Amino acid sequence: MTSPPDTSSTPTSRPRLPRPMLAGATWRERIVSCLGALVAIGLTGLICGLMLGNDPQLPLLVAPMGASAVLLFAVPSSPLAQPWSIIGGNTLSAFIGYGMSHIIPHPLLAAGAAVGFAIAAMSIARCLHPPGGAAALTVALGGPVVAKWGALFPLVPVALNSCILVCLGILFHRLARRAYPHNAPAPANPHGTADPPPSTRAGPRHEDVEAALDSLGETFDIDAQDLQRLLHEIEQQALLRTHGRLLCEDIMSRDVISVAPTATPGEAQALLLRHDVRLLPVLDGDGHLQGAVGLRELLQPADTVASLLAPARTADPGQPAVALLPTLTDGRAHAVIIVDAQRRVVGLVSQTDLLGSLGKAHLAASPA
Repeated sequence: MTSPPDTSSTPTSRPRLPRPMLAGATWRERIVSCLGALVAIGLTGLICGLMLGNDPQLPLLVAPMGASAVLLFAVPSSPLAQPWSIIGGNTLSAFIGYGMSHIIPHPLLAAGAAVGFAIAAMSIARCLHPPGGAAALTVALGGPVVAKWGALFPLVPVALNSCILVCLGILFHRLARRAYPHNAPAPANPHGTADPPPSTRAGPRHEDVEAALDSLGETFDIDAQDLQRLLHEIEQQALLRTHGRLLCEDIMSRDVISVAPTATPGEAQALLLRHDVRLLPVLDGDGHLQGAVGLRELLQPADTVASLLAPARTADPGQPAVALLPTLTDGRAHAVIIVDAQRRVVGLVSQTDLLGSLGKAHLAASPA
């Protein structure tokens, strides 16, 4: 008779919550989205009720607003969730639905034509919005409420609902510290020239993204500029994975030339020129970092360095060195000051330090 296997040391599998299906989504973001939709839909209905007098024959909300709220609060960076997409898409589609219901007598044919022409109209007007199809279908199929409002139904309540929902969405996202309406920041050269920023010159360019999208022949719910930013971030994460073992403490300069806050600009400039460096950490009497000065700051008139301090770019000794790459290639920072938990300076990583170390690591990893 065999004894049952000993399972006392076998780890029990814990139930795992399903991950949100959208890339980059977190449960915190989903909770914020739920809260935003709850508040916005409720307030939209309340405001419209006050404006329309709570007439039971008049709708306070139209059903497509629920779908618009999903986009507005769950994926606010989507091109389909921007203010013009919501307001223009819903309103234009409702007008299309009203027109089709009067041109085509058969309800099913009118409904199909309404949705099809709504997609075409929204595409031309650059306000493609999936709930717009529902708005077109709602109006095309008609009903007592649509009949009561007639040609005004696309404006009241559809456009009215859409405008109130967007205004509440902007306010909510601002309170939640989300960027809405979403605008992908265009990379700008810090020196004011026509060249692209240094960090974007070697990676995929905008024309590469556009060519790839044309080659695939599919439509993706992401702006081309956002896609380019995502590709650059993927490259950065790949560098971190490849060179993550190379830490700041491995490559930093430890004999750091610094200056006291009471030093004069002339004394600080003499230190920069004597040691051929471009940045000086400014330390108090206990060695704590107060800020930094370079030639740009020292050109301003002042009695002491204390009045010329610029914010210092800092990092921890145990941080991966390649993580400093975006900072040291932004065209502004020439060095990152390495500090401990008490903000005492323990080292400095310059552009030359990082470039030389990554070059050696690349050569060591390359096949002979």
